[in-house]
Amino acid sequence: MPAPVNRLKAALATGDPQIGIWLNAASPMSAQIAGATGFDWCLIDGEHGPWSPEVITSQLAALELGGTNAVVRVPVGEDWIIKQALDLGAQTLLVPMVDTGEQAAQVVRATRYAPEGKRGLGAAVARVSGWGQIADYATSANAEIGVIVQAETRAAIENLDDILAVEGVDCVFIGPADLSADMGYLGNPGAEEVQAVIADAGRRIRAAGKAAGILHYDSTDYPRYLDLGFNFLGIGADVSLMRTSFAATLAIARAAVKG
Repeated sequence: MPAPVNRLKAALATGDPQIGIWLNAASPMSAQIAGATGFDWCLIDGEHGPWSPEVITSQLAALELGGTNAVVRVPVGEDWIIKQALDLGAQTLLVPMVDTGEQAAQVVRATRYAPEGKRGLGAAVARVSGWGQIADYATSANAEIGVIVQAETRAAIENLDDILAVEGVDCVFIGPADLSADMGYLGNPGAEEVQAVIADAGRRIRAAGKAAGILHYDSTDYPRYLDLGFNFLGIGADVSLMRTSFAATLAIARAAVKG
């Protein structure tokens, strides 16, 4: 039996928009609710959310119950963390702060078994293979691993063509918050100069045949980003949506009390 087909990787390759949400609550229940809502993918955030094997595994299992595509954002693009995330069952990874083509190539190598890469062999005793039940996992896994790298600095934008030239990178994700800060617009990703850079990056990414990704919370901007070619579109985070929903519902109740 081979490794499961990576449906998200295949969908991104078509260019069709894939809409998803960030999971920062570290809650399998939140993950299962998000998956049941119908998102194309849910991202388990191990960079700005809690990172531990138990936290990641519980959310992966919750998403698998509903057949929802899972993405795991690792806290840093180090080999051992990438190996651990894959062995836990992640098929698609988002790796932050990738500034050069060489960094992108190192990330890809860390996700592949030899001879294409340097991922350590241990899946036979890991969750990803059903602890050995997927007998052909090691010989078929390379083709089903999805790699998304984050370009979120001026250096990454300057080196974008080199990053896009790396075979095995499926998607380049623009990080507006960090990019705007690095450009001198801390807390203002909507600055005209920042948005111009993002728009240009989106066009270049799609022209190179890769998927383009972004996370944005303002629904009025979704059509613009889709028109720019961003087909891996994050539209919010579980914790943020809970907070705004709680606040809005409470405001309605308070208003009713006041009459």
